[in-house]
Order: sequence, then structure tokens, then C-alpha cells
Amino acid sequence: MEIILYLSVAVIAVAFFVLVISLMKTLKSLGTTLDSVSTTLNGLEGQLQGITKESTELLHKTNLLAEDIQKKSEDLNTVVYAVRDVGHSIQNLNSSVKKVSTNISSELERNQGRISQVVQWGNALMELRGKWKERKAVEQPPVPASDDIGAREKMIKRARSYN
Repeated sequence: MEIILYLSVAVIAVAFFVLVISLMKTLKSLGTTLDSVSTTLNGLEGQLQGITKESTELLHKTNLLAEDIQKKSEDLNTVVYAVRDVGHSIQNLNSSVKKVSTNISSELERNQGRISQVVQWGNALMELRGKWKERKAVEQPPVPASDDIGAREKMIKRARSYN
């Protein structure tokens, strides 16, 4: 019986020894895995810092771009308002031109009889003038050119003597 007891203690000791060795191997493997995970996390931390830096720069550039777009939008609004004001001015000018042309048309219609009388009188006067010139040309002989030049020279001499 004693042998069984010694054998039992020996089996328990061997089992405990196997358990400890297997536990050591598992812990070493776990340590290696944890080292690998630590290295990976350090790499991720570096990458995250790079991404954070790039994101910050991108956000800064986006803010600058948004400010630039806002300023240009305000400038464009000024141009749009100016164009709108020009459009209103042109509409007002068109309205004024329409009023003036309507007034002129109505005045022409009201005075159409008088205008036609003035035109008739003008035509009659032109005919009378033409006939008068024809009669005068027939009644008076043409003056020779040399007499005309002599008369002019006399007038020039007379005018110079007054000075």
C-alpha cells in the first residue's frame, strides 16, 4: 500500500510537472503574442498620429477654402446687385421712352391737320420761289465774270482804306 501511495505521489508530481511545463509554454506563447500585439499597436499609434495630422491640415485648408468661397460669394452678390440695379435702370429708361413716344404720337395725331397744312404751305412757297427764280433769270441777262471781279477788287480797296 505504501507503494501505491508513493506511486500516486509520483504520478501527481509528474502530472503537476507536465501541467507547469504546459502552462509555461502557453504563457511564453501568450507573451510572444502580446509583444506582437504591442508592436502592432505602436505602429497603429504612429499611423493614427499621421492621419490625425493630415486630418488637421485638411480641416485647416477646408476652413480657408470656405472663407475664400464666402468672400467671393459676397463679392459676387455685389456684382449681382449692381446688375439688378442696371436692369431696373434700363426698365425705367424703356418706360420713359415709351411715355415720350406715346406723347409724341398723340401730339402728332392731334396736330396732323396743322402739320399737313404746314407741309402744303411749304410746298407752295417752294414752287413760288422756283417760279420767281425762273422769271428773274429770264428778265436779267447774266453779268460777265470780269465785271464781277473788278467790283470785288474795288470793295476790297474801299474796305482797306477805312482801316
